[in-house]
Amino acid sequence: MLLITGSNGQLGTELSKLLPQAILTDVAELDITDEAAVKDFVIANDVDTIINCAAYTAVDKAEDDEILAAKINIDGPRNLAKSGAKVVHISTDYVFDGLGHKPYKPEDEAHPVSAYGRTKLAGEQEVLKYAAEAVIIRTAWLYSPYGNNFVKTMRRLGAEKESLNVVTDQIGTPTYAADLAHAIMQILPQMNAANKGVYHFTNEGVCSWYDFARKIMELSSLKCQVNPIPSDAYPTKATRPFYSVLDKSKIKQTFNIEIEHWEEGLKKCLKQL
Repeated sequence: MLLITGSNGQLGTELSKLLPQAILTDVAELDITDEAAVKDFVIANDVDTIINCAAYTAVDKAEDDEILAAKINIDGPRNLAKSGAKVVHISTDYVFDGLGHKPYKPEDEAHPVSAYGRTKLAGEQEVLKYAAEAVIIRTAWLYSPYGNNFVKTMRRLGAEKESLNVVTDQIGTPTYAADLAHAIMQILPQMNAANKGVYHFTNEGVCSWYDFARKIMELSSLKCQVNPIPSDAYPTKATRPFYSVLDKSKIKQTFNIEIEHWEEGLKKCLKQL
C-alpha cells in the first residue's frame, strides 16, 4: 500500500489525482512527528511506500519557530524512514546558499542560510540514514492551481493593481506541481537500494521572480505593469538563495525522465485556473 503524507498540499493534491488507491493523510489523520503513531499506522495499513509531501514551509516564520520547523522537517522524515517503508521525500533548493553561479548538482555541498533550509537538509540526512530505499527530490518555486503560491498571488494582485514591484535578482526555476507528480510516478516502480540518493527536479529553463511575474501577467491577459526591484528593497526575515537553479541531469538519466520548460508548465496551470 502507498501512503501520501501532506496530501492537502500542492504536490500532495496532484499526486492524489494520479494515485487514487493511495492512503491520503495530512496532520489531522497522521502526526508524522509521533514515531509510535507512524509505526502503528504503517503496520496497520500494510504500507510499503511513503511519499512524504508534509513539511513546515513558512520560510520567514521558521526563523522564529525553528523548534516546530525541526519537528516537522527533521523528526517527521526520520520517523517515516524508520518505519521500514520505501520513502520518496520532497526537499528544497533552500539547502544551498545561492552564492553559486552554475546549476547546483545533488552532490554539491549544501550550505543553508535559513532555519527552513537547515531543517530541510537535516531531514534529508535522516531519511538517507534510516531508509533502506529512498529517493530525495529537491525542488524549487513550486506552484499549482491549489493552495497559496506565487502564480495565484500574482494573478490576484494583477487583477487588483495597475503596477507591482517584484524582485529581479533572485534566479531559479518555477516548478509546476503536476509535472513533479508525473515524474514521481515514473520513479516509483524504478526505486531500489542501488539508486537511493538525492535528486533534483524543477521544470527546465531559468528566470527571475520578475520574469516569472511578467509571464504570468502576459499569459493571463492582465494589464498590470511589473517593475523590477532588488531584493534589498523588499526585506524578508529569512535569507533567500539568490541563485538556486538545480541541475537535473541525474534524475533524467537515472529514471529516464523528460522535463518540460517552465513556460509550458505555467500554461497548463493557467488553463486549470
